[in-house]
Amino acid sequence: MTDRLRFGVFLAPFHKPGVNPTLALQNDLELMQWLDRCGYDEAWIGEHHSAGSEIIASPEIFIAAAAERTRHIRLGTGVTSLSYHNPLWVAERMVQLDHMTRGRIMFGAGPGALPTDARMIGIDPSQTRGLLEDSLGVIMKLLESEEPVTFKNDRWDLREARLHLRPYSNFDVCAAAVASPAGPRLAGRHGIGLLSIGATSAAGFDALALHWDVMEAEAAAHGKTVDRAKWRLVGLVHIAETEEQAKKDVAYGMEQWFHYFQAVAAFPQMAVPGDDLDEMIAFINESGFGAIGTPDMAVAQIDRLMKQSNGGFGAYLMLAHNWANPEATKKSYELIARHVMPHFQGHFLPTMDSAARAEKLRPELAAKHEQAVEDMKARYEAEVAGRAKKPERVDAG
Repeated sequence: MTDRLRFGVFLAPFHKPGVNPTLALQNDLELMQWLDRCGYDEAWIGEHHSAGSEIIASPEIFIAAAAERTRHIRLGTGVTSLSYHNPLWVAERMVQLDHMTRGRIMFGAGPGALPTDARMIGIDPSQTRGLLEDSLGVIMKLLESEEPVTFKNDRWDLREARLHLRPYSNFDVCAAAVASPAGPRLAGRHGIGLLSIGATSAAGFDALALHWDVMEAEAAAHGKTVDRAKWRLVGLVHIAETEEQAKKDVAYGMEQWFHYFQAVAAFPQMAVPGDDLDEMIAFINESGFGAIGTPDMAVAQIDRLMKQSNGGFGAYLMLAHNWANPEATKKSYELIARHVMPHFQGHFLPTMDSAARAEKLRPELAAKHEQAVEDMKARYEAEVAGRAKKPERVDAG
């Protein structure tokens, strides 16, 4: 069981602009409850402030609400845009959540994916990665040491900064990556996990093995170690009982999702082609970008990523895309829990092998069982016949 692959979701989220945001957020919270019930291990919640679709501004607030509605699933920031925040306050909020959830939180760090977010607070995209490096360095010092931190750059001025509370647990910290070595470099430098958000894109898929090599090299250079169990890959999946049903399901919202990445979000690493629904579905399935179809197709997709990673990873996260309506979406997650997870968590082969052994032995054992029943009948009949032959005892007197 040491090789058990964890499953989860990466919830940006993606909602069609113009829909009721109150209801959309409620649906997202209900999804957390459903995933918890189905046995998912973790969920990562995004931070965005513009572009109309990704409407969670504070993953920490969402996590606090979701934690009260769930029992087991771990909840992470996916990701906190560190260039937007003072690193001391980020660390303080995560430590508070760590206490409030009794250790069920995770912390994901990134530079900020949407340039329209950064523009509103006067940050140029060329600055975000440098600010990410500075901020994560401060946060790791605050989490790992009780020594005060003094740091100053053009944006922050920390003077003997300390955490007000020490963490409740040794919670996971991850850096985000798409295709470049920036995320793996940072993860290796601090000995933390990696969130490969663009793992199934052409560039991301090609870079998977490279990402791990970069992490190991950077970790060695900085006296750290890295663990494949803390490497999480994000992919695209929608599953139904038949491939035809899955394709019908995604007609609900797939074109809007494609339009978001084609024309709205200035995020070229997630560029996706397709002019109509059929072309979009074909691109997802034929390019290896994801799987729209049956549980077997999802199994094949994960196997493919396992091989490309050149050694395996710790968790497979499905991008929560809202391609299908809420009920079909819940059904997809349930089918994955029932039919895909067992293949990667040590539960598929034992029951299949047990059934196969029983089937092989059935003719022999059924015959023995039937003979045992017949022997018992004969024995009982003999006992009854024996009692009938005994003379009746006559009392004296």
